[in-house]
Amino acid sequence: MNPVLLTSAYLPPIQYFSKLYASSCIFLETHEHYVKQTYRNRALIAGPNGVQALTIPVEHEYNKRPDTRDIRLSDHGNWQHLHRNALQSSYEGSPYFEYYADDILPIYDKNHRFLVDFNADFLHTICDLLNLKPNIVQTESYADASALGADDFRELIRPKISHSIDETFRCVKYYQVFRHKHGFLENLSIIDLLFNMGPESRLVLRDCVIESNI
Repeated sequence: MNPVLLTSAYLPPIQYFSKLYASSCIFLETHEHYVKQTYRNRALIAGPNGVQALTIPVEHEYNKRPDTRDIRLSDHGNWQHLHRNALQSSYEGSPYFEYYADDILPIYDKNHRFLVDFNADFLHTICDLLNLKPNIVQTESYADASALGADDFRELIRPKISHSIDETFRCVKYYQVFRHKHGFLENLSIIDLLFNMGPESRLVLRDCVIESNI
């Protein structure tokens, strides 16, 4: 697969991680204007009542259009505790929660100030757990995908855009704890795949990649 251009994302969806599986070079865009209601500060997990959104409250100067790299994590609301508890309550019954929890949950206790650093900590940790080794490079200015020779997914991977329009991705079903209640929930956070499938997550990611169109 060509180099890939992605945004920073909080516990990104499987569609996002399929690019990390398929490409050896990832450009991570941090110089674009911050956009609300995206995966930059929102993750989707499977809870007892269906899809649950975990949204990070952020701080910035509201009279300006800040770059994503300048977005700070909010100190209010004890959201780290709430997100950590949500992961525990949703996945403590999954096959691999105990196996990976000690690698994932302590990230919430770190003193990250900026959203991109917090997201990057999760990203690199999960890549290590899945033995994914892409070369991840943060952009030094707003990137020109054609100049980089990269496939641009910055605007394509969003909560409100169907993954079905991504010609390099197919949704592959796997075991989910609450599938008997809600059916299979598509394109959730990579954390859903990791806690449910463990090392076999790599096989699911492999099958999600449509190689003929890359």
